[in-house]
Order: sequence, then structure tokens, then C-alpha cells
Amino acid sequence: MISEEEDKFINNAERSNDLYQILTQIDLMMTERGFTERNFRYEGKANDNVVALPVYKNSLRLYCLRLSDNILIVGNGGAKNTRTHEEDKTLNGYVISLQKLDALLKEDIKKGLVRIEKTKIIGVDNKEYDL
Repeated sequence: MISEEEDKFINNAERSNDLYQILTQIDLMMTERGFTERNFRYEGKANDNVVALPVYKNSLRLYCLRLSDNILIVGNGGAKNTRTHEEDKTLNGYVISLQKLDALLKEDIKKGLVRIEKTKIIGVDNKEYDL
């Protein structure tokens, strides 16, 4: 199901191209390159895994959790019209939610409730995280 936010980008010719660039980058990473560090820009704090997928000459940002070269949790994003995500209430909210999820996952990994294998996160099938 397409969200109202996604629909705005799909039906906007300028944004449609931006969205296509992001989807193309994700597809290339999934099929060829992996989710290596060089594909992302760190957006959170030094101790978390929050990254943005920057597409050059494009104001859209997609915020994600990069857990390894093989595991990426795709978050949310939107048009970045400010210098930093902190200056935009909506984008900053997306980053904060991913930071909370990252902290909760790390806590569960430390407790042994969740583990990360090569291409899977084990132990989260029926888990709900309060963000």
C-alpha cells in the first residue's frame, strides 16, 4: 500500500525522478554491492547505526539503520529542505525513532534475546518495540 507521502512523490514529476534514484540505489545494493558504509552518510550520533541514503543532486533523504553490509532496516524519509535533519521536525522525528530502535536492538542483543546472523535478525519475529 502506498502512503500519502509516497504518493506525493510518485505523482510529482520532479520528486518522481528523485524517488526513482533512491529505489535504484537500494536495488543495486540488494543485488550487487551490499549495504556497505560508503553508500551512506551517518546521520545519528557516533554510537548508533542511523544513516541516510544521499542521492546527489536530490533533496530526498531516506533514513535507515545499517546493521551490517548485509542488513539494512529501511526507515522513513522525505524532502530535506534544511541544512540538517535536526532543523526539520518531521525528518528529525524519523532519525530519533531509528535511534530508539537501534538502542533497543542493541539492548536485546546484549541480553541474548536477539542476534544478528549473516543476512538475518533472529529473535524479532513476534517482538514489538515501543518507539
